[in-house]
Amino acid sequence: MIAGSSQVSRWLFPVIAALAVVCATAGPMSSVMYAQDDAAEPAAAEPAAAPAAAPAAGAAPTEEPPKKLDALTWTMQALSYYFFIFLLISVIFVALFVMCLLNARRDNVVPLHLVESFEACLDENKVQEAYDLAKEDDTFLGKVLSAGLEKVSLGYDKAIEAMQEVGEEENMKLDHRLSYLALIGSLSPMIGLFGTVDGMIRAFSVIALGGATPNPAELANGISTALMTTLVGLAIAIPAIASFSILRNRVDRLALEVGITSEGLMSRFQTVGRK
Repeated sequence: MIAGSSQVSRWLFPVIAALAVVCATAGPMSSVMYAQDDAAEPAAAEPAAAPAAAPAAGAAPTEEPPKKLDALTWTMQALSYYFFIFLLISVIFVALFVMCLLNARRDNVVPLHLVESFEACLDENKVQEAYDLAKEDDTFLGKVLSAGLEKVSLGYDKAIEAMQEVGEEENMKLDHRLSYLALIGSLSPMIGLFGTVDGMIRAFSVIALGGATPNPAELANGISTALMTTLVGLAIAIPAIASFSILRNRVDRLALEVGITSEGLMSRFQTVGRK
């Protein structure tokens, strides 16, 4: 057994030594081969890079950058079909505002020429001419004065009651026109809020259906619709509410002036119908 083991050791040590020499020499050889490969790769890569530069030298067609949209086009695309809704509301608002502004002028409510002519007729005791003058005048004050003169034969109190009834009716007509401005001021933000919810639903649907990487352009479209509809709705509502409040105060002030002026003109008939 000892002899056998000594024989094995005789052969084992030379084999181990040979393997050690082979491993020692294999490391430098492999590094040299890798170095040669690394040196050869740039040389091989240089011819491959030449074709890449060829399209630039040959002026190959490239993709054109996307065209920039102007503010109006982008606004119309962001608003989508809400653009036409807000456009219609804006046209109605402008038309109502102009009509209410014209109706709230002093010449259409308390015309000075009617006051002077009516008073001149009464000073000359021309009641019939004063009545015809008021009847032909289609203004607020003209209707009130004509209603009072129609009932003055029944007494001063009856004339005042008739004037008050006509005054309330005419005042209600003016308020009725102004109420549409208030309606636009209340309706526009609601449409804007509806567009906001619609735009956010679009944006989140892109995230839900687009997976982990949604399309940023589609996501931006939904968000822009949400924000733009809110902005335009408020832009219409703010002047509508402001104009309603201003014109409402003006109409109330003119209606009060009509009442004071008409009662002052009819005060000379206080003794009519009294014993």
